[in-house]
Amino acid sequence: MNTPPKLIDPFARPITYLRVSVTDRCDFRCTYCMAENMTFLPKKELLSLEELDRLCSTFIGLGLRKLRITGGEPLVRKGIMTFFQAMTRHLDSGALDELTLTTNGSQLTRFAQPLFDAGVRRINISLDTLDADKFAQITRWGRLPQVLDGIQAAKAAGLRVKINVVALKGFNENELFDLVAWCAREDMDLTFIEVMPMGDIGGEDRIDQYWALTDLRARLSQRYTLTPLTERTGGPARYVTLAQTGQKIGFITPLTHNFCESCNRVRMTCTGDLYMCLGQEDRADLRSPLRASQSDALLINAIHEAIARKPKGHDFDYSRQKIDGQVPRHMSHTGG
Repeated sequence: MNTPPKLIDPFARPITYLRVSVTDRCDFRCTYCMAENMTFLPKKELLSLEELDRLCSTFIGLGLRKLRITGGEPLVRKGIMTFFQAMTRHLDSGALDELTLTTNGSQLTRFAQPLFDAGVRRINISLDTLDADKFAQITRWGRLPQVLDGIQAAKAAGLRVKINVVALKGFNENELFDLVAWCAREDMDLTFIEVMPMGDIGGEDRIDQYWALTDLRARLSQRYTLTPLTERTGGPARYVTLAQTGQKIGFITPLTHNFCESCNRVRMTCTGDLYMCLGQEDRADLRSPLRASQSDALLINAIHEAIARKPKGHDFDYSRQKIDGQVPRHMSHTGG
């Protein structure tokens, strides 16, 4: 049998990493991610778990090596563990190097062990503050103790935890060193992320929220010795180690220093739209070819056509005190 050609974009970048949103729903309403009163997609528009399996398996057949499951909050999707368990076969065969997810941590006391049993070894947990009152403020609906319990459950199950912190001016600036010290004590990696201009978030001002990671990194260097690492995990983060603690800190900087030149990833929504760039609106409908035929030929063709349109980079920009490159969809729709 002939192996289909691997996915190479117009700028000679191999596409080996797919991020899949399995739901746009979430049990939090983080102020930088979505509006408090969200209108979610009708369930009939969502891909079934079987369709998600078929789509991801098709990508794996085209050379995909890493699969990250996102949302919304992926673990609130009913029956989601059957999907993770189905993907285990690709890990077992060696066709897939890594199956992982990004979560808010709220459901991990229930799902950490089943995720490990399905082959997940590394997870990202989004957590922007260690202050319970501020956590309730930023998530609108969240409870910090539930997330902290989930983190402990994940560690007990054997999952390697990375904490993702969105850097928010005036909100968690004064917790910078507390977050670093906490992650060092708990033996967890830590990545800081610049807030991205995506979606109407109900009156919050992106420019007021924006804290450049160049400033954050400069503050860190006043207390720690930062040594850059060449290591990459397949995503957009650039890493340093802190000499004083030995821990690894990542920086995802779509605005102050974009990472487009090495982009190896695409994102698929829970409705089957493939976004070739997080910061662009161009997308490809994969649901229609998926449902049009039991053969994967139409779907494979649609994927190749989409990758051929992948742009060189995004246009996010906060300069001149206005938001250029803003996209109207919420982060929860595309997936983190």
